[in-house]
Amino acid sequence: MSDVAEQVLVQEWQGLLARHAAVFGALECTLQEKHGIGVSEFEALECLATAAQKCRGADLTGAVHLSQSATSRLVARLEREGLVERAMCEMDRRGIFVDLTEAGHKLYAEAKPTQRAILKEMLA
Repeated sequence: MSDVAEQVLVQEWQGLLARHAAVFGALECTLQEKHGIGVSEFEALECLATAAQKCRGADLTGAVHLSQSATSRLVARLEREGLVERAMCEMDRRGIFVDLTEAGHKLYAEAKPTQRAILKEMLA
């Protein structure tokens, strides 16, 4: 790879990181200010609200882009706040299903337009 090609590649990477940081920061700040949740909480609520079937705890890990242990802590926090509830999988006792409560559905519905507005503004 030539020095020029490498420099262009690094600049593209740095631009992507900067754009991600700007969008993430705007989302984090606005969601926290208006709805009392962060980006990870919103992403978990959205995953659960739009799931076609019961959502296993492990399925959330990919959706929220966190480690398995960080996702477990996130689900525990959402459960303490009354936004989700967990249930054991009857077929596989090691599996946990996570589902939105009525309060979780309500918060997601309230926060969704805020998230979409920030995305529209920042990614336009």
